[in-house]
Amino acid sequence: MRKFLLIILLIPIIEIAFVLLSGKLIGAWWTIALIVITGLLGIYLLKSESKRVKREIEASVKQGLPPGPVLIESVLLIIAGILLVLPGFLSDILGILLILKPIRRLWRPLIEKWMRKKYSNSNVVVYRR
Repeated sequence: MRKFLLIILLIPIIEIAFVLLSGKLIGAWWTIALIVITGLLGIYLLKSESKRVKREIEASVKQGLPPGPVLIESVLLIIAGILLVLPGFLSDILGILLILKPIRRLWRPLIEKWMRKKYSNSNVVVYRR
């Protein structure tokens, strides 16, 4: 719990430091423009991803397949969109990395493993494609 609180406190401090540093390096207007552009990119990503996810889940269900892998990829893309909407460059970098499919493929097995461990004692079944 202490680590979580420390992270929650450090992230805004790091974000502010990056914004101030970029303001010095590239100027205030360019910094503001970059923050606005990445925010708009995040909104676009969230909108387009929600539509794609709905289509892919419907297709999986029609084929009788579990939508698990699609959901995991979708959650990662939604997290990427949220990170891009948040003002700051650290969150933007993390969001851009999560947009990249190879990075999402690295995270998917970790999330599947976590889900299996989390739900191993319940009636939830996690399928892997």
